Amino acid sequence: MRHVIALDVGGTGMKAALVGADTTPSGGTSPGPPVLLHRARRATGREHGPDAVVEGILDFAAELRAHGERHFGEPAAAAGVAVPGIVDEQQGIAAYAANLGWRDVPLRDLLTERLGGIPVALGHDVRTGGLAEGRIGAGRGADRFLFVPLGTGIAGAIGLDGRVEAGAHGFAGEIGHVVVRPGGAPCPCGQRGCLERYASASAVSEAWAAACGQPEADAADCAKAVASGDPNAVRVWRTALDALADGLVTALTLLDPRTIVIGGGLAEAGETLFTPLRDAVRQRVTFQKLPSIVPAALGDTAGCLGAGLLARDLLTTTDPSEVTA
Repeated sequence: MRHVIALDVGGTGMKAALVGADTTPSGGTSPGPPVLLHRARRATGREHGPDAVVEGILDFAAELRAHGERHFGEPAAAAGVAVPGIVDEQQGIAAYAANLGWRDVPLRDLLTERLGGIPVALGHDVRTGGLAEGRIGAGRGADRFLFVPLGTGIAGAIGLDGRVEAGAHGFAGEIGHVVVRPGGAPCPCGQRGCLERYASASAVSEAWAAACGQPEADAADCAKAVASGDPNAVRVWRTALDALADGLVTALTLLDPRTIVIGGGLAEAGETLFTPLRDAVRQRVTFQKLPSIVPAALGDTAGCLGAGLLARDLLTTTDPSEVTA
């Protein structure tokens, strides 16, 4: 059975799958969703250093190739890999990742060599997740969408007609570093007042832990306290939502998306987040068209599914550099 390798590399763990390579359902004319034939996980092993992480990725990919050959009668036809940090998709280079410690790793070439010469697509983790949400998830059917995961930080993916825009230098979509509070809290990026310093899950966790006097309290605890009517929690939540709404209105003013897809840990709060967020954005728009604001549909599988889509795309193009997430 023809299939591809999909690999999503995170700071602590890697999620992988073998995905059916048939891009069109029987009797259909449009691409179907990826069919997951096999799933696997393993630790990234960053405590052993960047060289060990790279070798672990290569070994994991080789194991997936061997599994496919044993169980499906042939090796994978292509591979897609999503990694964090700064990624040069065109050159296939993992340029920098603070949490993994690597710099300028020619990951696409290394994987191609380890996997017997098959084509490999390398993508940025958030853009790859956004690709999946746009094609088969919450953004499906939207010609223009913005995917914003609210996790440890805040990133973004700009979706355009079934692909995700990387930008001239690979930095497109970094909404978390839009300044929403000039002169505010310092950000590791060097600016002050960045969106992710106020509205990320880690920022909400930090603010709520300080407000309730419990160092282990996190954003999920804050959301529960908001639902129960705790005034301190409501204040912390409102501060985050106001900042988030300001950032989203800046983004929609520039990009005019039809849909904004919100994912990440903070989105797990459900309508405790989405109802007031939609109201806050609605109150801020003037001439802009109000987009739909919806929760992500694919959860933590988005990166792996997106990597599978990148790999399947390679089978319809002759140049791996033409496939971008």
